[in-house]
Amino acid sequence: MHLVIVESPTKAKTIRKFLGSDYTVIASMGHVRDLPASSEEIPAKYRKEDWANLGVNVDKDFEPLYIISPNKTKTISELKKLLKDADDIYLATDEDREGESISWHLLQVLKPEVPVKRMVFHEITKTAIQSALEHPRDIDQKLVRAQETRRILDRLVGYSVSPVLWKKIAYGLSAGRVQSSALKAIVDRERLRLVFKKGSYWDVGAMLEKDSHPPFEAKLMSIGGQRIATGKDFDENTGALKSGSEMKLLDETAAKTVADKVRTATWTVNDVTEKESKRKAPAPFTTSTLQQEANRKLGLSSRETMRVAQGLYERGHITYMRTDSVNLSEEAVKNIRGLVSNKYGEEFLGAPRNFAAQAGAQEAHEAIRPSLSFTAPQDIDLSGAEKNVYELIWMRTIASQMKDAEQLQVTVALQAEDAVFHATGMRILFAGFLRAYVEGADDVEAALEDRERPLPELKKGDQPKCVSADAAGHETKPPARFTEAALIQFMEKEGIGRPSTYASTISTLLDRGYVRKAGNALVPTFTAMAVTQLLERHFGDLVDVKFTSKMESSLDRIAEGKEDWLPYLTNFFLGDKGLREKIKTELENISPEEAKTVVMPTLEKYRVKVGKFGPYVESSLPNTGTEIKASLPEALAPGDLDEKAVETVLADAQKGPTSLGTDPETGKMIYLRTGSYGPYLQLGEEEEGSKVKPKRVSIPKNVPLETLDQSKALLILSLPRLLGVHATSGKEVRAGVGRFGPYIVHDGDFRSLKKDDDVLTVTLERALELLAMPKGTRGRPSTGKEIGKHPDDNKPVTINSGRYGAYVKHGAVNATIPKDMKPEDVTMEEALKILSTKKKGKTTRKKKTA
Repeated sequence: MHLVIVESPTKAKTIRKFLGSDYTVIASMGHVRDLPASSEEIPAKYRKEDWANLGVNVDKDFEPLYIISPNKTKTISELKKLLKDADDIYLATDEDREGESISWHLLQVLKPEVPVKRMVFHEITKTAIQSALEHPRDIDQKLVRAQETRRILDRLVGYSVSPVLWKKIAYGLSAGRVQSSALKAIVDRERLRLVFKKGSYWDVGAMLEKDSHPPFEAKLMSIGGQRIATGKDFDENTGALKSGSEMKLLDETAAKTVADKVRTATWTVNDVTEKESKRKAPAPFTTSTLQQEANRKLGLSSRETMRVAQGLYERGHITYMRTDSVNLSEEAVKNIRGLVSNKYGEEFLGAPRNFAAQAGAQEAHEAIRPSLSFTAPQDIDLSGAEKNVYELIWMRTIASQMKDAEQLQVTVALQAEDAVFHATGMRILFAGFLRAYVEGADDVEAALEDRERPLPELKKGDQPKCVSADAAGHETKPPARFTEAALIQFMEKEGIGRPSTYASTISTLLDRGYVRKAGNALVPTFTAMAVTQLLERHFGDLVDVKFTSKMESSLDRIAEGKEDWLPYLTNFFLGDKGLREKIKTELENISPEEAKTVVMPTLEKYRVKVGKFGPYVESSLPNTGTEIKASLPEALAPGDLDEKAVETVLADAQKGPTSLGTDPETGKMIYLRTGSYGPYLQLGEEEEGSKVKPKRVSIPKNVPLETLDQSKALLILSLPRLLGVHATSGKEVRAGVGRFGPYIVHDGDFRSLKKDDDVLTVTLERALELLAMPKGTRGRPSTGKEIGKHPDDNKPVTINSGRYGAYVKHGAVNATIPKDMKPEDVTMEEALKILSTKKKGKTTRKKKTA
């Protein structure tokens, strides 16, 4: 029997289809061992060692302390049992550094006495698997060492610097080799927004028509030979025109005067400029460009994109999804060119394209593409995000081997009195690769036309008619915040991290509360500002882009065998200017008060700090010197905090709670207060020393504060209010307001109310209607959503939502999903881990009882 070990059950299931009955394919469920995640995992004999909390013996050549996770003991037992009957072992983990490391760890744990072969492939197809079996290799020790060095380096930074943040700012904060550099980029962008001064300007737009052609737009460019100012002519630091600018700045009166004048003027075409241009076909996707495009076009986060791509790869639909190579195999290029020729015609084919990879590309040997069959998106059994991502990959790959698109850019200069306007248009002369990008459209020609900006046939001396002319006011915009796509692009350009780390880095920033999302933008919190500030002052290298990039380059050289790992780690951590010595020196120099104070250059009279309960602002009253404090709302971004906003927050705090009368049942006062999550009602005073907190209820967003009176306050305080009893279960149905908005709940089943529903008036009938709908609240999977079959019995494994939160279900076993994991992100591999832990716990309890 040949034993084949892969990482995940889905990958195992796909590979089984291509192998005979003499092959047994089993999943290791990812890494079987790792550095200890917590002090509880450290073996007793090491706990008193100085290095124990690091999990790395830095004084013994950085020897790592590897621990077999409790939830992996069953997996290892199964592997060892199968090993007894195996003639040989094929380690078929992923082809990157992480996959190589998993294979190496399996070898160390299993200690097989039979031949061991490493098989690698970048797509899971019959041909690829057969080829990998026929051409195995040994484990690449250079890749293993590079991954281990990277892991140790991350542990040294994270576990050494994070405790500094706990002592000086707040417990639970973290620093990271890649994470902190990425966070600094987000914080720096927010600082630019903070000092940004907006400028105002006006311009004029006109709608013109010629003959029967639809009206077209023209924009004012100059008056009396002087070009008018636009947004790019302003200084971001002053809000005024840049020094030395000779542009004419229009105000509202001047712009309206121009509009009135040209509305009845004779318009004449002064010049028509035509310029042909080519738009190059894009390279196939790398990990980075796939994440960027999926974020821009599909609205998927980098984590969601990688989860979907992982599933597509493991089921054999696409090639390996962690790569920074843009290369395509000769066979792939041949198949693509045949598809283009058959589907679009020979005229869309040029010479075979080879794309140059960026320096240092090494995560895998080929770009992300569909498997060699190149099945069209409409012919594959996929839906939702999986279908959308596959279609994106398919279109991009096909387009990469098509001819460039040819376009005609047209600029028309028009004169009206002493004002010059420009109209611009674009026409597609030859669609080229763009033809593939409208594959999903019902009418391809119409879809291509939508990309054009047509102008009528115009020549010098023509006199189109002015249909309308209007003045419009504008304000300059502050530097845009990073989106996930923009941050990944920045990280790739600057050499921060590697393709396999982008998604996890962004997820960490979001999960740790350093960044929140406002639409698609990444907004840093005040905590992020304080942490970045401390690291800049005392550990500048760790947030310096060039230093972080240099570290990545060193790790790449270690992987290539061009640099020795031990001297590198020794110099970084134990050198005279190493991190360990730096921490000892700087720890004494860091003032907790200074560390918690966020520098806000635009707020000279106020101090913004980060405390145990979140960010707050403090100031001293001018007459008495009395210090006043007020919590800053969670939704208030640092870049939007100006003196006016601070004064409003402090004024509300000075007023104290507003009284809305007395509750007739308890006799307690009803107060209107404001907290981090917005306005809320409080019933009674908070008694000093009492563990019983007064009742507090958030005010629904659809209730204007100025309309709040005693009767409405009592109605809100009755939340969660009883709507009635469910006819089937006999249990209560209630309506309330939580952190994420108004909801109804029945027997632990929470449903968000829709936009038109009012939590104060919603009826039992409407609540039952909502409860009957399939659940999908806040992006969570529907109740009972199947994510795969269990490898032991082929029964479904599902994600469910219950009274105590989300859980994984397999047969009669229900296992709660940890709070730090989002249900929608749980993979089959993680689900099996969670179930395994639950089953092991049950077994242990039975033994103790007996």
